[in-house]
Amino acid sequence: MERVFHIIDPIFDQNSQILILGSFPSVKSRKVQFYYGHPQNRFWKVMEQLYHVSLESVEDKKKFLHEKHIALWDVIESCIITGSSDASISQIRCNHVKKLIDQTSIHKVFVNGKKAKLYYDRYLQDECQLEGIYLPSTSPANAAYSLERLIEEWKQITG
Repeated sequence: MERVFHIIDPIFDQNSQILILGSFPSVKSRKVQFYYGHPQNRFWKVMEQLYHVSLESVEDKKKFLHEKHIALWDVIESCIITGSSDASISQIRCNHVKKLIDQTSIHKVFVNGKKAKLYYDRYLQDECQLEGIYLPSTSPANAAYSLERLIEEWKQITG
């Protein structure tokens, strides 16, 4: 198996106040070179509902994130992975999340899904000195959560 590298730059600026971390981009996200690029991933639908906006283009999404002071990245910089399956991830190298936090006003870190939470807690939390607040995964693989239930859980990012 071949090591796969994260090719999407983090979205942030010095005014970012919260950071949302996924585990590692899906095959589709890597192909389109932007976060949550799979049409069945509900991340952007959740953001639209929470903030009462319509996010059509990548530029709309970037502008939205900057306006809401939300930074977006992933825990993993490279790994061995089969397709888009978080369950298959091995040989992890983490992104330099602490460096990003140090360049911003980030005071809260949210993690999108159980694997992101596991890897953040295991490899990054001590260095970053911020708790990783768990949010249920927006992935289509998380069929246990309806869009409405995700929105309810994700409301905590707006506080």
